[in-house]
Amino acid sequence: MAESFPAFLLDGYRSFMAGPYVEERDRYRNLAENGQHPTTMVIACCDSRSAPETIFDCGPGQLFVMRNVANLVPPFGPDAAYHGTSSAIEFAVIHLEVEHIVVMGHGRCGGIAGALATAAGHAPEGDFIGNWLTMIKDVAGKVEANSLMTQTEQQTALERIVIRQSLGNLLTFPFVKERVDAGRLSLHGAWFDISTGELWTMNGDSGDFIRPD
Repeated sequence: MAESFPAFLLDGYRSFMAGPYVEERDRYRNLAENGQHPTTMVIACCDSRSAPETIFDCGPGQLFVMRNVANLVPPFGPDAAYHGTSSAIEFAVIHLEVEHIVVMGHGRCGGIAGALATAAGHAPEGDFIGNWLTMIKDVAGKVEANSLMTQTEQQTALERIVIRQSLGNLLTFPFVKERVDAGRLSLHGAWFDISTGELWTMNGDSGDFIRPD
């Protein structure tokens, strides 16, 4: 606990204060005085290579971001002991009244690779990741069992299928479904390819992923 704070973070902070903060000083003060009012929540993976604020070029106060391993949304379950993701969804929808929720997955996701490895009988070590990934064990098993697909194809397929599953789980939250049915909230899926920078968005009717114009 006595070790020095990472130097590169302090250097980054100094650069932030000398540049972006100076340019956005009024916005930060306004956010501090009047609170946040983002219109969009993004549920993304905690992978360091796929930061929503960077990908969508958003500044402070524009996105309410929840990140977890493999961008998973659990089904509605208020009796669960701990639900960081569910509490963030509740806060965004009920208190911030966001108009959009985007579930964004990405290529080469380690969590998805772990789910496929578990389905093949090689569960990742640790006390928490494996249990977290049980939410997608059934669909991971079906994808892993498809011998007509290469490992890369299985990976990409499961990354996108999990996005659709998370969107479906969002609708198990009564306060989400109520607002969706009333036209006050819309749900979206997106997939980001780290290697090429391509963004694919999900068609809400077909579930297919397409490149936007």
